[in-house]
This record gives sequence, C-alpha cells and structure tokens, in this order.
Amino acid sequence: MAGRQRLDQVDAMRPIKQVGVVSTHTIITFAPAGAAVLSNAALLLLHVSREVFFFISACMLTYAYTGLKRDGWRKFYWRRFVSVGVPYLCWNLIYFLWFPYVLHDATYTATPSMALAHFGHLLEVGYNQLYFLIVIMEFYLLFPLVLWLLRRTKGHHGLVLAAAVVAQLAMSIGMHWKLLPDVVVAYGQENAACYVLYLLGGAIVAFHLSDVHDWVVRNAPLVVFLTVASAVFAEAVYYLSREGFTHILGYGSDPFQPSVIPFNVSVIALGYLAGMYLVRPWRSRRTSWVRAAVRIGSDNAYGIYLAQMIFITSLGALGWKTFVDRAPFWVWLPLTVAIAYFGGILLTALLARTPLAVPLTGRKQEPWRTLLPRWVRGPEPAPALAPAPAGAPAGGPAEPGAARPVTPLEPAALAGTTTDQNGT
Repeated sequence: MAGRQRLDQVDAMRPIKQVGVVSTHTIITFAPAGAAVLSNAALLLLHVSREVFFFISACMLTYAYTGLKRDGWRKFYWRRFVSVGVPYLCWNLIYFLWFPYVLHDATYTATPSMALAHFGHLLEVGYNQLYFLIVIMEFYLLFPLVLWLLRRTKGHHGLVLAAAVVAQLAMSIGMHWKLLPDVVVAYGQENAACYVLYLLGGAIVAFHLSDVHDWVVRNAPLVVFLTVASAVFAEAVYYLSREGFTHILGYGSDPFQPSVIPFNVSVIALGYLAGMYLVRPWRSRRTSWVRAAVRIGSDNAYGIYLAQMIFITSLGALGWKTFVDRAPFWVWLPLTVAIAYFGGILLTALLARTPLAVPLTGRKQEPWRTLLPRWVRGPEPAPALAPAPAGAPAGGPAEPGAARPVTPLEPAALAGTTTDQNGT
C-alpha cells in the first residue's frame, strides 16, 4: 500500500514544542523561590507542551495508519515497541544510573533492595518527562478501538469531538479538585484519560486534515486572537485566584484545570500556522537556512525530549543555581534552555550514527556522512493540496510539504512523518 506524504509543517511544530518542554523543566529546576509567583504564571502556559505533544502524536499516528488492516497490527505494535518502548526502558536506566554514578548525588543505591525498588518505580511512572511515553503507549493500546470508533461514526465526528470536550472538562475538574479516586489522582499525569481531548481530537483531525488545514489558514488572524485572549484569560484566573477572588475555574499552575483548556487548543492551531510559515517552500535562497534549521530541530526533537534532563541536571550539579540567583531571568532562562536544547540536538545527532541509534533515539542508524545537513539550494515551488496517493486510506488528502523517505524505525507518532499503512 502506498505511503502518505510527509507533513513538513507538522514536523516543524515539534522543535517549537520542545522549546516549551525544556523551558518548563528549566523553570522548575532553577527558578528562585522568591520568583514563585511569576514562575508559576509562566508554567501555567508552558504546560501546554504536553498537550501539543499528545495531539501531534495521535494525529500523525492516525494519519499514517488510518487504513491499517487486521493483518498489520503485529508489525504495528512491534514498531511501536522498538521506537518508543525500548527508548523508554533505556532512558529510565540511564537516569537511574546518572545520579549516583555520574553526578554522585543519590541515596537510593544505599542497598540493592532500595535500588531495585527505585528502578521499579521509575519504570512504573517514568523519570520526570518520560511519563509522556507512558501516555503514548496507552494510546497505542487503545488505537484499534479509536480507529473503530472513528470509522463507525464517519459523518458524525463533530459529536465525537464534543463528547471529548465534555470528557476533558470533567477529567480536568476531577483531577484539579481531587474529586476522583486517590489512585487516579496520584497517577493522573500518566493517565491517557486526562488528555482525551488532545488524543482523540488529534485522531479526528487526521481524518479531516485538508478541511482543518484550510480553516486554520483562512482564519489565521482569529487563531492568533484566540491564543492571546485565552492566555490572558488563563493568567487572569491565576492572579484572581491568588488574591482569593474565585477558585471556580482553577488556581495555581496545575495543568489540570478548566481555565487552560481554551489556551491549549488555540496554541495547537497557532503552532500549525507557525509550522506552515517555517517550512514554506517559496523562501528565498537567503532565508533557506530557516528550513535547514527546522529540519535539524525536527529530526532531533525526539532526542531533545529524551536527553534534556541530562544537561539540566548537569548544570545543577555544576553550581548553575548560583549563577541563576545572581543573573536576571532574561539572561539565565534563555541561556539554560539553549544549553539543554542544543546539547540535546548534538547528542541525538551523534547517537543516531552509532549502534545505539535504535535504543536511544528510536530510529535506525544513519551514516556519519549525513551528520551535516545538505543546504537548500534555492526556492522551490509551493505545491497545492493533492489528493491522497492511490491506495492510501481515507482521512483527507495529503498536506503540502516535500515528501521524503521515512526511516523505518522512526516513530510516526512522535516524528510527524508518514509511513506505509501496513507498518513497513
């Protein structure tokens, strides 16, 4: 079965999203206690990176595998295990060993039983940011059911999306005010049900990519306005709750609260517009470096996500907190983010060209000669929306953007790429 075209504009959303992820963990790690009010206000909006992550993952997985037949599920799940499950196991092990044996800062290795218990806990919930992969793996398990639902409700996806909005609102209320059972609240961030709107919404968008693309592009000013307005609204709720006026829509920087849902949805649409701008093929030779930079960031985005805490915790061990306490936030924040972000790019690019490429980057090994990207030689014509390739499943025509080969082990749900619907 023919593969589907690569969506470069969605690829371009990934490095943007990773800036948000790295910024979140940088603020959590280094923000001075005296700046807690402003830090929490920033975190309230930066937490959107997780929702964008889940939306892109669900959308691209559905886009690539809409037409998957029953005989292709075994290969599908094997590829998902190799590209997500194996890196999850390996990076939990890396972080487990990182603190006692590299940073010399851990007590959980005092006895073998303590070490084993701690490692078991890491596998259960994921080290720090790795819970993202737990949620994605849960979505993989439910993916056959999602496809069945969307196929059976063809023509009524608006009602399914409305139900997802109601479910997301209910989960946010239950999580934020701890109305759900204690075990659900305790494992909330690892629970795919807490992101139902973004996972199911991403799958629905994959069935209607052409229509969604046209609407977002046609209503670009409205998308920008709604993003700004929803951000102001979320921040207003935050500051009003701090002053004790009302807690009805949430309080604090908790990502599970009703006030941030409109902002999360708006940012996803705005991110798509930003991706369209960054990869537009009619750029001049002088600005072609933008496309090259986006391609590098996109190719290494998965690795940035996996490895970011190596750099952030290393900076902490080297006394970075002292620098943070003395420097203004507009100096230490972008500098710290840049170190972790570009460090992640470099480390991932190197690992992808070693025998450790599959377990540590989720994609097949690449030759060393590809380490430096080829420069874009000049402007390219802007392609029009085209119908889906012959034999491709229903789900909307392929979006504009240059198609390029997909590495067989690269996770479609994390890479924004397209693959053969049978998983080859």
